[in-house]
Parts: sequence; structure tokens; C-alpha cells
Amino acid sequence: MYLLLAALFISALITCNLIANKFVSVDLGFRKFVISAGVLPYPVTFLITDILSEFYGRNKTHRVVLAGFAASLFTLVIISLGRYYHAIPESRVSDSLYATMFNNSARLIFASMLAYLIAQYVDVVLYHFWKRLTGGRMLWLRNNGSTIFSQLVDTVLVVGVIFAGEIPFGTMLDYMADGWMFKALVALADTPILYVVVFFVRRRHGLAPGQEFEE
Repeated sequence: MYLLLAALFISALITCNLIANKFVSVDLGFRKFVISAGVLPYPVTFLITDILSEFYGRNKTHRVVLAGFAASLFTLVIISLGRYYHAIPESRVSDSLYATMFNNSARLIFASMLAYLIAQYVDVVLYHFWKRLTGGRMLWLRNNGSTIFSQLVDTVLVVGVIFAGEIPFGTMLDYMADGWMFKALVALADTPILYVVVFFVRRRHGLAPGQEFEE
């Protein structure tokens, strides 16, 4: 399960970076959110780190976070390599189209990785803080109490680094508000998923509430 969760985590993270240049409007009925397309899969990474933290502890969760960082840097190298070589005439993707797709990848991935490392660290630390404080009870509190705050940190950092000096400050605040509120809503919505996963894993492996796998 550990390897599967790690693979899903890294896949979601890399996908976030690859599609982050596209901004979309998501209508949830009561409000329209203007967000980067990269925000859509990003909350999944926090759900996975919460599951990892619940069963594998802080150290193993940090290993997955660092592996995601290394994978994202490797992705940036490959994108840069693809930009270095010119497209042949028969190529379905021209140099100009490739440049449009990955024009600000370096700055975007740098911003994303800076925010990612800090926010994921905050998430894991807060998760275990609430877990210790409640004695392994109140799963909903450590899930949402860690994720919602760390998502705020992530959103402020990534929007600030990407758009500082590029767009008006008021527009930046709008992007921050929409991005964070959307992530917070997803975090609240995925709480039942976390409960289901935790229930079945505990039942299958005979774990008590708050108990982790042995090293």
C-alpha cells in the first residue's frame, strides 16, 4: 500500500505542474472559482499524505514528499531538454506550440516546489500534532485541521511567487481566495473517503485507532 500511495502522490503532483498554466472557471452552483487547472488534482496529494501519516508515521511520509520533489525537478529537466532540441517539420508539436505549453515552467515549478515543500511539511507536522493531542481520536480534526491551513500556506506562496509583479495585487488576492477556498472545500469533501480508507485498513490489519504499522 505504501508504494501505491507514493506512486499516486507523485503522479498527482507532476500532473499538477504540467497543467498549471491553464486557468479555468469551476462552477459549484453557489460560486464560480477561477483557479489553475493544476489545483484540480492537487488536493489529492494532501489526502494521500494524511493516509500515509495515519499508518506509516512522520518519517516515511516525509520520504514520499521528498521523492515527489525529486520527481518534479526531474520533470523540469526533461521539459528543458525537449525545449533544447528543435522540432522536425513533420512533428505534430512545433517549437512555438511547445514553448507556449511550457513557457514559464521553470518559474512555475520553482514556485510550486517552494510552496509544496513548505505546505506539505506544515501538513504532516500539524497532522501528527492533532493526532498526539487527541490520542488518535477525532480523525476529522487532524485531517481538516492540518490540510486546510497548509493549503492556505501553499496557495499564498505559489500565487505570490508566480504572479508577483506580473498582475495587479487585487487580482492576486482573488486568485489566492479562489484557490484556497476551492482546496478547502475539496478537503472537507474528501473526509468521508479518508474515513472509509482508514476503517478498511484498520480492520484488515487489526490496528487500533491511531496505531501505525511497525517499521
